[in-house]
Amino acid sequence: MPYDDIFAKAEQAFARYKKLPATARAHLLRTIADEIDNLGDELLQTAHRESHLPLTRLTGERGRTVNQLRLFASLVEEGTWLEATIDTALPDRTPIPRPDLRRMLIPLGPVVVFGASNFPLAFSTAGGDTASALAAGCPVVYKEHPAHPQTSQLVYAAIKSALQECELPEGIFQHVRGGKEVGKQLVEHPQARAVAFTGSYQGGKALFDLACRRVAPIPVYAEMGSVNPIFVLPEKAVGNGEQLAAQAAQSVLLGVGQFCTCPGLIFYPAAEATPAFLETFAQKLRDTPAEKMLHETICRNYYHHLKGLHAQEGVDLILSPAEDILSGGAALAKTTLQQWLQNPALQEEIFGPYALVVTYEEVTELQQVAKKLQGQLTCTLWGTSHELQASSELVDLIREKCGRLLFSGVPTGVEVSHAMTHGGPFPATTDSRSTSVGTYAIKRFARPVTFQSAPQELLPEELKDENPLGMWRTINGQLSKDSL
Repeated sequence: MPYDDIFAKAEQAFARYKKLPATARAHLLRTIADEIDNLGDELLQTAHRESHLPLTRLTGERGRTVNQLRLFASLVEEGTWLEATIDTALPDRTPIPRPDLRRMLIPLGPVVVFGASNFPLAFSTAGGDTASALAAGCPVVYKEHPAHPQTSQLVYAAIKSALQECELPEGIFQHVRGGKEVGKQLVEHPQARAVAFTGSYQGGKALFDLACRRVAPIPVYAEMGSVNPIFVLPEKAVGNGEQLAAQAAQSVLLGVGQFCTCPGLIFYPAAEATPAFLETFAQKLRDTPAEKMLHETICRNYYHHLKGLHAQEGVDLILSPAEDILSGGAALAKTTLQQWLQNPALQEEIFGPYALVVTYEEVTELQQVAKKLQGQLTCTLWGTSHELQASSELVDLIREKCGRLLFSGVPTGVEVSHAMTHGGPFPATTDSRSTSVGTYAIKRFARPVTFQSAPQELLPEELKDENPLGMWRTINGQLSKDSL
């Protein structure tokens, strides 16, 4: 099969890498971070040239990239993520004795990671998917995104340098170039154990379907974006139209709307959808000059989808940009709740600086919306303290449709932390139990295994009686660092 040599190297590397102590794996992650920092301005200038993203944005993205590598290093050293669990034997239990049972998470094996177009650093070569897979003990076969190949090559060189410095095999991270057919072959290869993807619904769903058709299906963790609705409650809207419009517009414009958490759908009370709100919203969008999008294909798709959505019945244009080959002008449209409920096309994501305002009459109607809403990465609820306290039923309905529920602020800006969830029900992702941001992302690339009545010398260090690593474990249902 194609790429047999690459996966053979990955499997050979896995045999060693999975047995490394946590300290050695953490050292690799920190060394990769250091090597990326050492690339200096060359990395930023290259990414700027290929993606059109401003240097300030790329500087922050580089910081996010290296910081999440270091965060995963600390997680691996601490060890709790492994969920080491021991149920000691109960030989005298009747009617059936209990054997000694010890469980922990172990790495899956070689993981195929696809780079994202909109984050040339943080969701690409050494981004969150790579960092979490390496942290779990899995070799990575990385499929470069064609939008920023030189940036990817620079980061790849940094990773190779880190592997050499740590005296580890090159099969732990391998870099592949090519188009859709290459991606297909990587996913179909029998030695691939999991797939991570950030991108469009069409791309993510295609990879998921390929993986499901394999003789041995494998998990695909595809983050495919969403419209990230903001629900504005009536009391909150009274007298706050201009401020709310400005806040929403700023989020829509961030990164030329090319964030998967861009709020492209705003539910707003009809009685308060006055010029103070709608005109301010449009003016804030209009006042910001159109900026270059990531590449021509994204820009072309943006205007194509705008035309299709604005042709829908009951959609009124408030702000419509002039089409450009590379720059994405902001757009704003308005419709009613009834039109939105009747037309599934109005739930489709438009990747760019666009928002659709949907006006509703009664706050109780928002429960209909929540029931009709597709899976989202985020949902945001803006209300007064009184409104929020009285909206428990609505909150419960919305919670079922998203991975992150906000009660203030805007969804753009995803903190890399222990508590973050960047995922959600389908079609936002292919697995609502996962996240692609934060330390919980490591769980995607591990599986549980239980050792029953195992001799001490055959147990992993994490499960031995004396607890040589001094880590937290669950022993007979109680968290403990004690030895047995």
